[in-house]
Amino acid sequence: MANDLQYWDSVYKTLKKDGAYSLWRSHNDVVNIALLGRWLPQGKTGRLLKTDLFDEVASNGMYPFLKVKAENIIGLDISSLIVKAAQKTCNDLKGTIADVRYLPFHNNTFDGIISISTIDHFSSKIEIIKSLREIHRVLRKGGYLIITLDNLTNPVIALRSILPFHLLNRLGLVPYYVGKTLGPRRLCRILEQSGFKVENLDAVMHCPRVLAVAMARIFEKYAKIKTQKRFLRALMAFERLFRLPTRFLTGYFVAVRAIKY
Repeated sequence: MANDLQYWDSVYKTLKKDGAYSLWRSHNDVVNIALLGRWLPQGKTGRLLKTDLFDEVASNGMYPFLKVKAENIIGLDISSLIVKAAQKTCNDLKGTIADVRYLPFHNNTFDGIISISTIDHFSSKIEIIKSLREIHRVLRKGGYLIITLDNLTNPVIALRSILPFHLLNRLGLVPYYVGKTLGPRRLCRILEQSGFKVENLDAVMHCPRVLAVAMARIFEKYAKIKTQKRFLRALMAFERLFRLPTRFLTGYFVAVRAIKY
């Protein structure tokens, strides 16, 4: 965006005014935590960086899960409003206002980095590459990166990527700016060119997203808690599709675990 800081501040203000899609965001949290549960190393990570804090203000986020997995966690976001709000709900969170393209940390600072749909909000692939190189710079040798991006192999994402954002936003299909992204092969290739070794590659979020978000909004407004829980269990059943060869056609996000060598 032309002015990232002002834009994401405005997104947060709208979120607070209109209310979060809390039921849908809860599903996001469960899917992402399940991924982290599979890929995080056993034992505690030393210093861990989370590259944005939107999840922590839109829902419970991943911080409650991550804080028992690391000795020291720093969460950054380009929006000062989001950082402040996240620190209010996550009492011991160390928040930093920063841009992932220009990380304010020394080389080899972190033992692990979690980047959940952060760098797929830029307007160019050059910015994605710059972010990955910055992430590589601040990660110690042997440290791990767990990253997700919008999956360009998914036909819905591929179609969305060629349609104008203002149209998608006006139709209510995309609530905030989504930028350029990569398919699984291109992401792995760029990671390897940036100095990473890819160890795991997967796809997550397999439910029909547009329909699921609309239904979640209805259930959130009108259904009882028990019905909402059954709905969330039904959404999670779609995640079994990650075991199939077609997972990169159905998954909305490509997920990679990589090591800095």
